[in-house]
This record gives sequence, C-alpha cells and structure tokens, in this order.
Amino acid sequence: MARGARRLRALRHRYVDTLPARLRLLRGAVLLLAAGCAGILLTAGLSAASTWDAVAGRHAPRTVSAADLNLALNDMDAQAVNILLSNGDAGKGRLTESYDKALRLYDEARESVSRQLRTLAVAAEGDERAQRTVELLTQDFARYQEFVGRALENDTRPGGKAAAIDDYRTAYGLLTERMLPESRDLVDANDRQFEDAYGAERADLRTNTALLLGVGAALLTVLVALQWYLARRFHRVLNPGVLAATVCVLTALVLGAQALATGSEELRVARRDAFDSVVALSRARAIAYDANADESRYLLDKENRVVHEAAFLAKSQSLYGVEGVTAVGGYEPVLTETWQAYGRDNTDKRFTGEFRRELDNITFTGERDAAERTVEAYLVYQRDDRTIRSLVAAGHEAEAVAFCISWDPGESNAHFGAWMAALDEVTGINRTAFAQAVEDGRGAVGSTLPWAGLALLAAAALTVLGLRPRLAEFR
Repeated sequence: MARGARRLRALRHRYVDTLPARLRLLRGAVLLLAAGCAGILLTAGLSAASTWDAVAGRHAPRTVSAADLNLALNDMDAQAVNILLSNGDAGKGRLTESYDKALRLYDEARESVSRQLRTLAVAAEGDERAQRTVELLTQDFARYQEFVGRALENDTRPGGKAAAIDDYRTAYGLLTERMLPESRDLVDANDRQFEDAYGAERADLRTNTALLLGVGAALLTVLVALQWYLARRFHRVLNPGVLAATVCVLTALVLGAQALATGSEELRVARRDAFDSVVALSRARAIAYDANADESRYLLDKENRVVHEAAFLAKSQSLYGVEGVTAVGGYEPVLTETWQAYGRDNTDKRFTGEFRRELDNITFTGERDAAERTVEAYLVYQRDDRTIRSLVAAGHEAEAVAFCISWDPGESNAHFGAWMAALDEVTGINRTAFAQAVEDGRGAVGSTLPWAGLALLAAAALTVLGLRPRLAEFR
C-alpha cells in the first residue's frame, strides 16, 4: 500500500505537481485534441469523397440508365405501331416518309434498349435482385422482338394486316405486363439506393460537423487555459507561439465546418433540386412516348379503341392531372383552363402530375421558362389529339393516320417532337446543375479540408515551439 502511494506521488510530481509537468500536460492535451480534429476531418473527407464517387459514378448513372431503358422500350413500341400504321396494305398506300422514319427510329430505340440492358447487367453485379430483373428483361426483350418481327413480316403480305395486329397485341401484352413494370422497378430500386446513400451521408456530415466543433471547442479551451497559465506564472501578457496556434485552430475550424456545410448543401442540391427533377422529367418522357403510342394504337387496333383511349387519358392525367375529367374529349379544354389559371398565379394548385412536381421544384436559372414551354408544347400536342379523334369520328381515318404519324411541320408527330425537345431542355438544365453540384461538392472536400488539416498541423507545431523556451528554463 505504501509502495503504491509512493508511486502515485511520483507520478503526480512528474506529470502534475510541478510547473514543467503541467506545461507538458497541457501541451499533450493540445496535441491530442488537434490530432482528434484532424482525424475527424480525414474521416469526413474520405467519407464525402466516397459518397460523391458513388453518386456520380454509380447511383445517378444507374438510375438514368434504367429510366432510359424504360423510355427506349416505350419508344420502340410506339415506332412498331407507326410502322404498321404507315405501311398500308402490304405496302400499297404506304406513307413512305412516315414509314421510313418509323423504321429508323425503331432500330435506334432497339439498339438503345440493348445498350441499356448491357449497362445495367454490369451495374447489377453483386445485387441478386437487380441481376434477376435484368435477366428477365433481356429474355422478355428477345421474345418481344420475335413477336414484333412476326407482325412486320405478316404486314408485308396482302391481307396480312389482321394477323400482324394479332402478333402486335401479343408483343404489346408482353411489354405492358412484364417489361415496363420490370424496367420501372429498376428505376425505383436504383433511385432508392441513391436516396439511402444521400440520407446516410447527410447524417454523417452533420455528425462529423458536430464532432469537429465539439473537439475544436475543447482544443480552443485548452489553448486559452495554456495562455492564461503562461501569463500568470511567467508574468508575460501573451505567448506568441500559443497565440498563433490559437489562430490556426480557429482557421481550421472555420475551414473544416465550412467545407462540411458546403458538401452537405451541394449534396442536397444534387439530389433534391437537380436529380429529383431529372427522375420526374425522365419518367414524364417515358410516359409521353407511351401515351403517343396509345394514340397510334387507337388508330391501329380498332377492336380495342376504348381501351387505348382510356390508357391515353390515364397517362395524360399522370403528366398533367385535372379533376373531374373521365373522357378524352373533356380533358384538353380543362387542361387549357387550368394552365391559364397557373399563368395568372404560379401558386395555383388545380393540376397535379409530373409537370406539377417539376414546377414545384424550380431552382435553377432558366428552369421555369423551360418547364413552362414544355407544358405549352404539351397543350399543342393535346389539341392535335382532339383533331385526330375528331377525324376518326367523322369517318376520315386515313387523314387521321396521316396527321398522327407525320413529322411534317404542323402535324402531330412534329408537335410531339417539339414537346420532347422542350422537355429535353428543362431536363438538361437539371442535369447540368447536378454535374455542377457534384463538382462543387468534390471541390469542397478536395481543396478546403487539406488546408484545415495543415492549419491543425501548424497549430500543433506552434504550440510545441511556443512552449520550448519556457520548458528550457527548467533544465
């Protein structure tokens, strides 16, 4: 017991009781806390860098690829219908320009589907559920092409239109019952992964910021205490080294907290302001192609016109939803009325859907104008749809088909193309903003945090140098 007491007294004498011992203790506390701050900055920096790599290199590209796949499937099917519509009877009465363009666009969409499937297959490695979905889609895509191929072959024979339509119905059933739901599942799954990563990293940044400020406050407290102790015991007002160390620590805390706050904000901009709009607009584009195909199906598949008309209205409502409309004929007038109300008051909430979601998330320069031009182009397209159905009702089906699938100026497909160009513009604004947020977020991590770390290193060195003359007095 006495030996233990003697050892304790010896330790106290060495590390606490004497003036140099207290100075060494305070110096050690400064070095330990500075190392703690540096460790927090290093951990936060590595975590943020990893997140930005995942966001820009994995989560966003996978979600975009899945959305592009969904779009390409709808586009491919729309072009298949347009080929059948424009071919006439085994080529007799063919609308050559529309037929040739539909063939070219079908091939482009088919190649896009193949490319996106290959991309998603590589991206799905290690994710059993995603791998299975891509495998099913690949198999169904092959079967779909087989049925469409039969339809196009039958359509080359005189009187083969009925058989071609039957084959197309089989392909369309496969598309709607399996392929489109599977592709939408991929979009949702990849977007959820992005959302989970976003939430986790934002939480980590908040935690690391709180830790940095907490440990930094303790470090500043020790430095102030050390300065006070030196002034009291050595009768000097300030120790230059400790004062400079205190300034370096303050600089490191400001830079570190600012970098973490900037990283958190840029992550929010990338996800909420930019990518949420990209997903909504990509979904809108896929729905638009599907609705456009419903319009063509309405003309091709006369036995199921009621079904295709209802599908067109449902998809239109998902883009720009208005209450109380149960028939296509009543949609466009209410659409025009509610859009005029929005023009008078941007807070008017009389419509819903993907366009509303985008208009409620306006953030970037030029985005509102581009979004509004998109809706205005959509109104023109919807007026064309009324023209098509009016021609059919009047018994002018050939004129309705020609107007529907023609790309000539003033015709329906030309207006559809203008609508898609406007949609691409507003999507491009958000994609550019996403890329800029990624760059700025990475910059905050890569350029600011190292300077904060260097400031902490300087603080440690200055503390050691500032105390050296005082400790030397006791040798």
